[in-house]
Amino acid sequence: MLSQDAIQKIDREIAKYPAEQKQSAVMAALAIAQMEKGWLSTETIEAVAGHLGMAPVAVYEVASFYNMYDLAPVGKVKITVCTNLPCALSGGVHAADYLKQKLGIGFNETTPDGRFTLKEGECMGACGDAPVLLVNNVRMCSFMQPEQIDRLLGECQ
Repeated sequence: MLSQDAIQKIDREIAKYPAEQKQSAVMAALAIAQMEKGWLSTETIEAVAGHLGMAPVAVYEVASFYNMYDLAPVGKVKITVCTNLPCALSGGVHAADYLKQKLGIGFNETTPDGRFTLKEGECMGACGDAPVLLVNNVRMCSFMQPEQIDRLLGECQ
């Protein structure tokens, strides 16, 4: 199910914890699996659970709690918009509305060409930089006004 490369990466994460606490690597293991597969299917969650010696439901609980994990296929570029109160008051809602209009999709939807998925996110810890977007869970973009959003979308083509 997971490639040998993914297993080796997960094993490096497991090695950071005492042997009897290898389940502590669950978040890293899910991130590695998602990077490889694009999203976390039931089979992928079960593979992670098996490797960590955990019940699949326990791994699913982690994957379903955090919004950086995708339990359904997403587009090539996943854009998460922070809409928690500080960001909402500082333009996060406007940035989300602009993206919805520009991409022609709502939250938790993917463009027909499979390129973009739009998500609503929780606090990203950068309230002073609002509005904040997170691209593919790795690139944080701050002060995202329409001009910056247009530039970002152009870079992602």
